[in-house]
Amino acid sequence: MKKRIVFIGDSITWWGIDEGETIGTGYVRLLHDYLKVSYPERDFEIFNKGISGNRVTDLAERWEQDVISLRPDIVSISIGINDVWRQVDSPEIDQVYPEKFEGIYDSLLKNINEKTNASIILMEPTIIGEDVQSLGNTLLKPYVESVHRLADKYSATLIPTHQAFIEFLESRNENPLTIDGVHMNSMGNMLMAKTWIQAAKLLLG
Repeated sequence: MKKRIVFIGDSITWWGIDEGETIGTGYVRLLHDYLKVSYPERDFEIFNKGISGNRVTDLAERWEQDVISLRPDIVSISIGINDVWRQVDSPEIDQVYPEKFEGIYDSLLKNINEKTNASIILMEPTIIGEDVQSLGNTLLKPYVESVHRLADKYSATLIPTHQAFIEFLESRNENPLTIDGVHMNSMGNMLMAKTWIQAAKLLLG
């Protein structure tokens, strides 16, 4: 029996998708391969609906088409990095501050519950800069807190990806996790996938 998982988010989720590669080459690819070899009887069907540059407002615009219409069994959401980063690199545009972020995110999760029977997985936004005290990571804190509140409200599985990255940085390991402070290298994608698997294992069994 097929079990359909939709991964939706920004470029971190999208990573590596092109005309011949629909799963990408990032953490979604690692999870796709892990699920296929670990649960062959489950016949997981994986959709990568990441789009580069997306904020939670962009997810709202494509939610029906890219999530609800696919009739998912599980929806895994990773969003928040661009909601913060646009405040730094594009201060002239309309911003998605924490209250707006949480309000829109809440409406998307409510929509899942109303229109599907899908289980929900919420991933903390990862990092902005491989420095625990960076401006981006400081600005991210209320967005991470929003994800925690929403996970509690909707009984969602919480993936502590921000925590995992911060703990790695605090270990003073010299191996980088990103290519530019945001987008993952192979180690960063592995840390995301490992953290997802550890937190979501009960949901998959």
